[in-house]
Amino acid sequence: MKLFLQDQRPLILVYIGQLLVVTLIYRLGGFQNTSVSLYAVLISILLLAGYLIFRYVANRSFYKRLEQAHRPDGPLTGESRAETSHTPMAEALHLLLRSQFRYYATELDSYKVRIENHIRFINQWAHQMKTPLAVIHLIIQDEDDHRFAAIADELDRLKKGLETVLYTARLDTFERDFYVESLPLESIVRSVTSEQKRLFIRRRIYPSIRIDADLKVTTDEKWLSFVLTQLVTNAIRYTPHDQGTIYFEGFRREHQTVLEVRDEGIGIPPSDLPRIFEPYFTGENGRRYQESTGMGLYLVKEILTKLGHDFQVESRVNEGTTFRILFAEDT
Repeated sequence: MKLFLQDQRPLILVYIGQLLVVTLIYRLGGFQNTSVSLYAVLISILLLAGYLIFRYVANRSFYKRLEQAHRPDGPLTGESRAETSHTPMAEALHLLLRSQFRYYATELDSYKVRIENHIRFINQWAHQMKTPLAVIHLIIQDEDDHRFAAIADELDRLKKGLETVLYTARLDTFERDFYVESLPLESIVRSVTSEQKRLFIRRRIYPSIRIDADLKVTTDEKWLSFVLTQLVTNAIRYTPHDQGTIYFEGFRREHQTVLEVRDEGIGIPPSDLPRIFEPYFTGENGRRYQESTGMGLYLVKEILTKLGHDFQVESRVNEGTTFRILFAEDT
């Protein structure tokens, strides 16, 4: 009704103006019978009201669909013509919307195909790059020269970069690539720290793991391992002094299992803390450490959200950062 009245407002205003002008002309012409004038005005208003009622009834469903166009079952999604007014304007708009929707659906399908092809290419490229990296690693692993150790460190960086690219590409198709099971939390953490042992050794940082062997969580091991790798990499990168410690603690709290990753690094400034999960945001620390890409914590947030795990972050400048992953217990 509101949209109908807004659409008919110009007609109503013009009609009232015309009525006043005609009445004024009659008055100026010497016609002084007020009761007859009021009667004529009343009849005219009734005719206008009858016309507006007829138009509203004829186009009621049309205006109703326009007001509810945001609904998933609205006119753009191909609802039946029986529910749409059969007035010329409604029919024309209905045909236009159907045509535009078909064009939109075609373009959307084409866009999805291009995105899927791009993701497939990225996945193939990342897997192909892993082979030469593995070969180079095998060639230099038994060499004692410090130059080969430096090459091994750079290989680790390349490997982490490829993993980031691979997991970023897979994020949009996450539902096709995860498997949830009950897993011992300690074994997952130890596996991640073992894979990063070269980084721990190079920076002389020690991982301290205090997790009960019988503590289990329901999650996807591959995606959670990637999350922990990002947290470990960040913790080591932002620990400026050697011989530091990264603490991994697992415990139960109420109806949750909590994994706490705590470092002794430089911490996160309070002004940056609300934005650390935004993509490509590096903040003050990122400008000091040029290796930062701003994608690590963004991926952590996205993956944990898709896995259904809550998380918390606490940080104090020059004291360190604590990241908690909260696993809901099975009911």
